[in-house]
Amino acid sequence: MSLIKPVLRYVLGLFFVVAGTMHFVMPGFYLPMMPDYLPWHGALVFLSGVAEVLAGLLLCVPKTQRIGAWATIAILIAVYPANIYMALNPETFSDYGSPTALYVRLPLQLIPLLWAWCYTGTVRSQTSR
Repeated sequence: MSLIKPVLRYVLGLFFVVAGTMHFVMPGFYLPMMPDYLPWHGALVFLSGVAEVLAGLLLCVPKTQRIGAWATIAILIAVYPANIYMALNPETFSDYGSPTALYVRLPLQLIPLLWAWCYTGTVRSQTSR
């Protein structure tokens, strides 16, 4: 049981490193997700990719996992408006899934957020009390 939490931390961290890297490999995939009211779409895709890679790497290092976890939570909150934008404009995002899938995706974003929360140090296990 004691190995599960660190392994899952690495899985989450690596997921964010890969997701962030994809911002550089396929920026055209992310550009349409940017709400119209935001400026500098290309720069924001680039910066969010950098942020995701950094957060993922910080999560993978035990000494910086708390910072990485908080950074991951901040990123997930920051990109949530793009997820709402996608759900409200399904005709623009038919390649990304059905309108229903775009809405189902919204509450599913809580899973990685809560997953990251487990590494913030605010969650204490029963054995540490």
